[in-house]
Amino acid sequence: MTIWEIIIASVIKIAIALTALLLSVAYMVYFERKISAWAQNRLGPNRVGYKGLLQPFADVFKLLFKEDIVPNAADKTLHTMAPFISLFVAFATYAVVPIGPEVNLFGYQIKLVVADVNIGILYVLALTSLGVYGITLAGWSSGSKYSLLGGIRSSAQMISYEVSMGFSIGGVLLMAGSLRPIDIVNAQYGWMWNAIVQPIGFITFVVSAFAETNRLPFDLPEAEPELVGGYHTEYSSFKFAGFFLAEYANMIIASLLIVTLYLGGWQIPYIDKLGLSEGLTTVLQIAAFLLKTAFMLFVFIWVRWSIPRFRYDQLMNLGWKVMFPLALLNIVWVALLIMIFKL
Repeated sequence: MTIWEIIIASVIKIAIALTALLLSVAYMVYFERKISAWAQNRLGPNRVGYKGLLQPFADVFKLLFKEDIVPNAADKTLHTMAPFISLFVAFATYAVVPIGPEVNLFGYQIKLVVADVNIGILYVLALTSLGVYGITLAGWSSGSKYSLLGGIRSSAQMISYEVSMGFSIGGVLLMAGSLRPIDIVNAQYGWMWNAIVQPIGFITFVVSAFAETNRLPFDLPEAEPELVGGYHTEYSSFKFAGFFLAEYANMIIASLLIVTLYLGGWQIPYIDKLGLSEGLTTVLQIAAFLLKTAFMLFVFIWVRWSIPRFRYDQLMNLGWKVMFPLALLNIVWVALLIMIFKL
């Protein structure tokens, strides 16, 4: 491919990824409300559109027309920048997550990933660690003690659980021998899914992902009984919506990473032995990837409406006294597997 063909292909992939991401984030709010209604024996959204399917768009329009209120004591520049930092970090992370194998389109081999980089996992870890700045700056710049406490809690929580998350990924990297997401998926051929080979690492990563995305039972930065609304107490209108868009975007990227790192990515065990055509095989693999991701998103929502919030001391104790040692134990376990079975 020439340089111009590569640029055009990249622009098309970015446009498709952004469109799919924005629609997914909008409808995650809808499914959150529907699943919570199912869990509590209610109906949920059912007025706007067929079975409430247009409710996300009604919510967006409502927030667009609300007044944007900024407190007098706030640092107006940082107060405005904070939600955009959270959104940028959340949306940029998707660039390195592959949703399927290479496909042949119009005579070209197209990779189903925006940017196939050799250090993709490091890129993801670097960006997710920057996400805390949006929340911390939002809390500090609001000029409110409740917002400030929410921002401080968030920074402590994210740092604590990023350590466990990083060490959990260490076992995956040992098995794959690469930081490239496509290589990690290919290393899980058959039933060599990392969730099966290293269940401790899988569990610690999933729990850390809940804490990283500030979802119940780890939503201490918001904690409305104690902090009114936490870091976004002083936000309104579309800036308020920006934080929730970032939260749902982070939830989707967490699910995509869990599928990529631990659930075999687009792999369907031994599908290549069924004698299917290349096109049908690719479609089934992409569908499998999306179904696995949808299942993980359902788990995120299900857990939120099933488990009460931890106390802050319980959250920190779990992170440092349970998750961290388990993540280290997982690395030792994977190293022994590699040494004994020559994986």
